[in-house]
Amino acid sequence: MKSFLQRLRPILMPRNSRREKTARLILNKTPALRSLLTGNYRIWIRQNEPGKNSLEEQKIKALAFADRPLISIVVPVFSPPLKVLHEMVQSVLAQSYQNWELCLANGETTSSIIQRVLETYAKQDKRIRVKALETNQGIAGNTNAAIEMAQGSFIGFLDHDDCLAPFALYEVVSAINQYSETDLLYSDEDYLSADGKRRYNPVFKPILSIDYLRAGNYMPHFLVLRKELGDRLGWLRLGFDGAQDYDLILRTVERARWVTHIPQVLYHWRALPTSTASTLDAKTYASEAGLRAISEHLERCDLKGTVQVGPTPTIYQMRYEIPTPSLVSIIIPNHEHAKDLRRCVDSILSQTIYQHYEILIVENNSQSEDIFALYRQLQVQDKRVRVLEYRHHPFNYSEINNFAVDLSTGSLLVFLNNDTEVISPNWLERMLEYAQRPDVGAVGAKLYFPNNLIQHAGLIVGMGVGAGHYFVGYPRDYPGYRYNLLLPQNLSAVTAACLMIRKEVFDEVGGFDPNYQLGYGDIDLCLKLRQKDYLVVWTPHAELIHHESLTRGYEDTPEKEARFYREAKLLMTKWADFFAAGDPYYNPNLTLSRGDFSLRAGVCNQTPRPARGLLSPRASIKKQS
Repeated sequence: MKSFLQRLRPILMPRNSRREKTARLILNKTPALRSLLTGNYRIWIRQNEPGKNSLEEQKIKALAFADRPLISIVVPVFSPPLKVLHEMVQSVLAQSYQNWELCLANGETTSSIIQRVLETYAKQDKRIRVKALETNQGIAGNTNAAIEMAQGSFIGFLDHDDCLAPFALYEVVSAINQYSETDLLYSDEDYLSADGKRRYNPVFKPILSIDYLRAGNYMPHFLVLRKELGDRLGWLRLGFDGAQDYDLILRTVERARWVTHIPQVLYHWRALPTSTASTLDAKTYASEAGLRAISEHLERCDLKGTVQVGPTPTIYQMRYEIPTPSLVSIIIPNHEHAKDLRRCVDSILSQTIYQHYEILIVENNSQSEDIFALYRQLQVQDKRVRVLEYRHHPFNYSEINNFAVDLSTGSLLVFLNNDTEVISPNWLERMLEYAQRPDVGAVGAKLYFPNNLIQHAGLIVGMGVGAGHYFVGYPRDYPGYRYNLLLPQNLSAVTAACLMIRKEVFDEVGGFDPNYQLGYGDIDLCLKLRQKDYLVVWTPHAELIHHESLTRGYEDTPEKEARFYREAKLLMTKWADFFAAGDPYYNPNLTLSRGDFSLRAGVCNQTPRPARGLLSPRASIKKQS
């Protein structure tokens, strides 16, 4: 039985109503109020990281691991402050997993102080190995020199001014024992003040999101790579200083069987004046090196296109070539709403640069003369417009779209609400760039309310009732969390208010499920695509205004509310395993109460999350017992 508040909510604040949107906007624009709800990072650390006693327990548990690989931590050293160097070494000595070695390659040739300090460490612990380089070979060359000393089966990368969490290696080896075919592991991270006293600005990441990775390196720390694979790849390449790790990561995901994300803060990135943790201006060359890394990656993946620097240094934008124009069938279900349909179709016809499309308007039980007069006008105005009649009652969004697909002639489909308005002329090309790729299932667009606030920038499955949009009500140019509102990325689901998919793929997964009469059919479709290992891509470069809920209205009656929750229950029951595991493209340390990527209160599920590398076969990874 619903609580009193649950029964009262649709009366006081109907779903998607102006009142509800105003409440969201007030919350988004009131940092103090939002802070009270989200807590702070220090509290999160106390709740989610092991204390002294737990670390001692880990030392004992680590002895029982079936696989206890030697982990080689490689560090290129070049003139760090002695205090900072000491803290880095101490962070390795403090590890609760103790089968490690620390390989230090010293590129400082003008001073003997650093070398004497390193040799002192080596005398104190036989696991510390030191090499004095004859010349400074740069960060890539110095790191490779450290790797040459390594004897472990996995290589972990650590900068000379950063620190590891004391449980970092324990969690890495725990993940390796769970997923033995993993070739690359990475974790969440945070920033460390220059004096080492304050941790701040945690970076919580998704699983391998190849399209997000192609826009920028979101997984540099804590990075651990299987040595056998690294040897085959040739480790770090000279000439990529500043983006040497980005280049290695891109080459690795191309060849890795599995890439595992550990959703724990295992790495503390110190914000020194000369570090990119402090300012990207400290290493302006990193942007150019990253541009070369991503360009060569696209060539190796046989993806033709152009790459340029994006909205900020070390962030990139690309345009994929569309070699052969394909016919796109734009499907628009409609019931009445002549004015809104006119705006939608006119915006397509007047704004769209890509001309290889047809518009299929699916008429469903309209009665007014205005709408039928409009149908006649539109078909005379442009021969690419066709009106299909679907007389079934009541309105069933899934059935209507499936019906239209059967009568479409395009090799690609766009499902489009009649309450949308095209505002970016290249919206079809920007979606088609991704939809044409064989690894992509669906592509979603960026939608705004008429007041230019964000309506849709992707979905988080498991947020709210079934799924939720993130950054709803934020300004159009808001960068998001780690620039995620400005960059293409892979998600678990996007809205079918504007969704592109290849027709063959739509048929392969059985189209929309008619059990979803009005809501959640798009999420179900996307999850079926993910089940078949297709990627779902959201791009911010296809932009439309969404005059939301004109087609079906608000869930503002008891009957509509009942239907809404019934379909939500169907989704959560059908995909119970997915909901239990959590949305892999959303970090489990972030809240599911709202879509602002703030910290989640309480103890979080920090189970490692594997994803297939780019060349892995379509087979489930074996989790070790």
